[in-house]
Amino acid sequence: MKTFLAKVGELDRKYILFDGDGVVVGRLAVRIANALRGKDKPTYTPHIDTGNFVIVINASKLKLTGKKNEKKTYVSYSGYRSGLKTLKASEVRAKKPERLIQDAVWGMLPHGRLGRELYKKLKVYPGAEHPHKAQNPEIAKL
Repeated sequence: MKTFLAKVGELDRKYILFDGDGVVVGRLAVRIANALRGKDKPTYTPHIDTGNFVIVINASKLKLTGKKNEKKTYVSYSGYRSGLKTLKASEVRAKKPERLIQDAVWGMLPHGRLGRELYKKLKVYPGAEHPHKAQNPEIAKL
């Protein structure tokens, strides 16, 4: 038996649509990260991007469990002195709800060249509308 290794030219990529309406952030992020890496395919190869494109709609309706809405913080640093900014999850949801799922997925991807390439295939929208209807996305079952 020979080990199968996928080659870049042999891959077929699909668009997968995830609906975040009432879904817990972490559980959705795991499914998205696996779809981006291609771990749900039999042709998965760890060092090659074998994954699909992922579209997430209704990011503003995602659910956080427990007291995460008040206690979870999102931190960003500008690089300057006193440039540290911290926001609660409720503030992030009000300003930019896409960041909730984007940060969760980014933490589950490899942090290097491959991870950055995978992350570019993630498209997140706060409402139900998205501009990728021409790609005929496959609706994921949660």
